[in-house]
Amino acid sequence: MTQGEFFGGLFDPASARGRSEPAPGAVLVPGWLDAETQLGLVAACREWSRPPAGLHSVRMPTGGMMSVRMVGLGLHWYPYGYSRTAEDGAPVKPFPSGLARLARRAVADAYGEAAADIPGAVGYEPDIAIVNHYPHGAKMGLHQDRDERTDAPVVSLSLGDTCVFRLGNTETRTRPWTDLELHGGDLLVFGGPARFAYHGVVRTLPGTADPELGLTGRLNITVRQSGL
Repeated sequence: MTQGEFFGGLFDPASARGRSEPAPGAVLVPGWLDAETQLGLVAACREWSRPPAGLHSVRMPTGGMMSVRMVGLGLHWYPYGYSRTAEDGAPVKPFPSGLARLARRAVADAYGEAAADIPGAVGYEPDIAIVNHYPHGAKMGLHQDRDERTDAPVVSLSLGDTCVFRLGNTETRTRPWTDLELHGGDLLVFGGPARFAYHGVVRTLPGTADPELGLTGRLNITVRQSGL
């Protein structure tokens, strides 16, 4: 598939639902999370979201509030950095060892033998996560994940509603970009040349979540190695 087939339109992996590489260093594995694992992660997210150091809204330096609510594990993210205390002043919840194991397996499955060519993929040691909840109508503008002090890959796990995820280039928020549909259970790993690509969520598709999850909206768990 050529670059022109990706950029400028919607690439929907649901038509094939097979593994794809929408950009160098980015790997999408549809349906990577089985139903039992998804249920377990949703239950865990509910626990992580409880106060203290629970789910909260984020005010940007411009004064606007993000439509996505989030909770940090291991470290608390704020625009633009990390701290050991959360928005309410409480210590951040620890980063779960089970989530670390899942993320290491995700990187190994995504890259396989090519992991040797991706900085930080071999010996991947994640230590932080950000859980984002997208209620209906929420979105996230194009941004780079540059607050970590490492170029190790980012692991993104999707739960609940399908979203349109925009994977851009590393230079600007403008084109070229690739629009992907991320379904509940999908795995997206981006590292190497795509590690610092601009990316965001254009919209969610309400009512597309598996009803067995008992989840309204979309949950996204991004796991990272902080280097801090």
